[in-house]
Amino acid sequence: MEATFYITTPIYYVNAEPHLGHAYTTIVADVARRFHLLLGQTARMQTGTDEHGDKIAEAAAKNGLSPRQYADRVSGLFRDLWPHLHIQYDRFVRTTDPQHIQTVRALLQKVHDQGDIYFAKYGGNYCVACERFLTDKELVEGKCPDHHTEPVYIEEENYFFRMGKYQQALIEHIQANPDFIRPERYKNEVLSMLAEPLDDLCISRPKSRLTWGVELPFDQNFVTYVWFDALINYITGLDYPNGDDFARFWPGQHLIAKDILKPHAIFWPTMLMAMGLPLYQRLNVHGYWNVDQAKMSKSLGNVVRPLELAQVYGVDAFRYFLLREMAFGLDAGFSEELLIQRYNADLANDLGNLYSRVLNMLVKYHNGVVPQPGPLTPADEELAQVAAQARDGLRQGFEAFAFHKGLARLWELIGAANKYVVANEPWALAAQPEQAPRLARVMHELVRTLAQVAVLIWPVMPEMAETMAGHMGLAHPARIGLAGLESDALTPAGTVIAKPATLFPRIDTAGVQAKAHKAEVKAQAKQADAPPAKAPRAAKAEAGPAQQPIGIEDFGRVELRVGLIVEAAPVEGADKLLRLSVDLGEDAPRTIVAGIAKHYQPAALPGRRVVVVANLKPAKLRGVLSHGMCLAAVSPDGGLSLVDPGPEATPGSIVR
Repeated sequence: MEATFYITTPIYYVNAEPHLGHAYTTIVADVARRFHLLLGQTARMQTGTDEHGDKIAEAAAKNGLSPRQYADRVSGLFRDLWPHLHIQYDRFVRTTDPQHIQTVRALLQKVHDQGDIYFAKYGGNYCVACERFLTDKELVEGKCPDHHTEPVYIEEENYFFRMGKYQQALIEHIQANPDFIRPERYKNEVLSMLAEPLDDLCISRPKSRLTWGVELPFDQNFVTYVWFDALINYITGLDYPNGDDFARFWPGQHLIAKDILKPHAIFWPTMLMAMGLPLYQRLNVHGYWNVDQAKMSKSLGNVVRPLELAQVYGVDAFRYFLLREMAFGLDAGFSEELLIQRYNADLANDLGNLYSRVLNMLVKYHNGVVPQPGPLTPADEELAQVAAQARDGLRQGFEAFAFHKGLARLWELIGAANKYVVANEPWALAAQPEQAPRLARVMHELVRTLAQVAVLIWPVMPEMAETMAGHMGLAHPARIGLAGLESDALTPAGTVIAKPATLFPRIDTAGVQAKAHKAEVKAQAKQADAPPAKAPRAAKAEAGPAQQPIGIEDFGRVELRVGLIVEAAPVEGADKLLRLSVDLGEDAPRTIVAGIAKHYQPAALPGRRVVVVANLKPAKLRGVLSHGMCLAAVSPDGGLSLVDPGPEATPGSIVR
């Protein structure tokens, strides 16, 4: 039997242009689809736009357009954006599509004919922004909890769906299927809503008040409530009722932000029950992206435009940041500075440096050809074990939509590979002809590890993964899949490897930090309704002369990196100097001359981690060219201690 996976995004309301929140949801859906392709399944993703209702009619009027013209324009913005973010969808649904409208009307008629829709007079608090009536319990201090506006009391005759009829059946289904709504906090929130009797759902709007909507099949004086129309897209996009895709892919999984939990967790399943259709498999609910510690809002002026950032930092780096930074289900903070920090640390330093140094060493030592490996050692088996754990951990994380956890497990493998380089010193093995079999095994294991990383990272960074795979002579990552990661044929001896390009060039953080600092000062001053305060004078140090304060941009120009001392020896003719060979995660260790001979014996230094000023101009000391400086703390009595970043710090990591 064919294994299938179907994931949907919400269909986005076209009253506003795409922003970071839309991009995150759609990228997550794309990642989930690609991940299930790696599992060997037939995977399908659907997105689209929601185009009916009060807010669309109002927005169109403000722009001097008809509702259809306005919907066409904004829907086109969403459709055009997704390919630029490396998102591949199988269907883009619009609620103005004739096929969708026809199916909505047919289902309305079905539910009406079986007695689950009735006509009644109703008065209540109506939130225009939500486009629904709110109960007194939902109001917070008399206002809509989501939009912080006072609702309008409206009394009119409308059609109602007997939602309460299916309340107990929904409760029982949620309790019997713990993963029906996840994370668990949202399942508990829905059960809390269902602890009180459900009001029936008003599913119409009179044409005297709204004409932009799907006309009810049983009363031409009314149009359909936008949610009853929009939710049905999840099956009209599968050509329900008779399409092959409906039989093949339904039921599927939905992906939403937490602000539309109630319509998806209560309205939609009760509608499906009334229609006689299977309920969806899972509802996956994520939190908000907060900018400047507030939810994104056009009125607050903190809307992040995803394409602008992707064009600056690279689409795949942008995708990685979103998946790595947000713990799915919780809110997360967004800033350009955070994006750059994650980029430099995880991508430029950890992955980029590993990829560059390994393939450059392969070109240098084996002419770019994967060698026939020598005997296995425990160190090689340990790296293979970490790779297997990373594969399993990523799979478990991605299946549970805990993407940040899955990626963290993958980065454990990247960190282990960097440590494997340091421990096995390929540059030292290459200088000893008798170590050729060992060097061949080390290089073989490193290339194999990179191949595994390229496959595992493909759902999140498809373009970069395909570039890595191309350089290493691999098949497309989706063809290899998770099952192919254990194959001996993944990187067989004799595979020709191309000389690598730089995957992730480092970003100079100085300008960004200065910009962020300036914005923070300005925001604080604005909040206090006062002009920016002058920076306080630097206090004098207890020992030594007064220091002139520097700006964040000055500090940003100093590149501090973790180093691992590989060798240490005295400098001839200099009683204070030691010549250090320090691994900074580059192709070969650097030579650094340090004035620490009176405080450290050379034999005690190999294996010690230090912090190095990596972008210091080279200087010749006693005939030895030094490429950096090791930081040390100097006590008032003249004692000296090298700054130790700790045993878990990977060589080459950035120190902030």
